[in-house]
Amino acid sequence: QVQLVESGGGLVQPGGSLRVSCAASGRTFSTNCMGWFRQAPGKEREFVAAISSTGITTYYADFVKGRFTISRDNGKSTVYLQMNSLKPEDTAVYYCATAPSRRLCTRDATYYDYWGQGTQVTVSS
Repeated sequence: QVQLVESGGGLVQPGGSLRVSCAASGRTFSTNCMGWFRQAPGKEREFVAAISSTGITTYYADFVKGRFTISRDNGKSTVYLQMNSLKPEDTAVYYCATAPSRRLCTRDATYYDYWGQGTQVTVSS
C-alpha cells in the first residue's frame, strides 16, 4: 500500500522560510514524478511544484518561482519543498502526491494517483 506522509508545516512570519517533507513508502520511489499542491480555505487545490523521477527536471507554478525549491532524495524516498520569502497568501494545506510509475510530470492534479494527508503552513505575523 502506497503511503505519503508530509511533515514540517507550521507557523512562520512573512518573509520567513520553512521546509516541508514527504516520506513515501509502498512503491518504488525512484521511478515516479512527485508533486506538491496546496489548498487554501475556500479555494481549489492548486499546483505548486513537481520533480521528475531522477530529480533532474523541476516544474514550478509562476507564483512560487524564485522562492520555492523542490528536491528529492531517492535513497530516503523523500521529497522536499523549501519555501523562502513566504507571504500570507502562501497559507494553505500543502499536499504531496505521486504520479504513476515512469510517467512524465504534469501540473494536473488528476494525473497523480496517491496523495498525502497534508500539512498546514500558516504565514502570519
